[in-house]
Amino acid sequence: MAGHTVTRADLCEAVYQKVGLSRTESASLVELVLSEMCDCLARGETVKLSSFGSFVVREKGRRIGRNPKTGVEVPIEPRRVMVFKPSNVLRARINGLLPEGEEE
Repeated sequence: MAGHTVTRADLCEAVYQKVGLSRTESASLVELVLSEMCDCLARGETVKLSSFGSFVVREKGRRIGRNPKTGVEVPIEPRRVMVFKPSNVLRARINGLLPEGEEE
């Protein structure tokens, strides 16, 4: 099920086609939105996009892991990870329960 990967350029082109901004303005808009999302996540804030999903930063504590080849225990340092939780609307669209462009 290898599909097309959507890139920044693809997003910029979609904004250009659908919104009617110039290509430069479309690229700036996409970059601005992505930059703001990155800044919020770096500060540990949750980014919630209605009908799409939430990006959440979680703290993981220190724990002991194991090297799968040797079986030797290795300490894993605390870190922050980002998790994406899709909305019910997005899940329904992915599973073909909602037509494109329709929301619950």
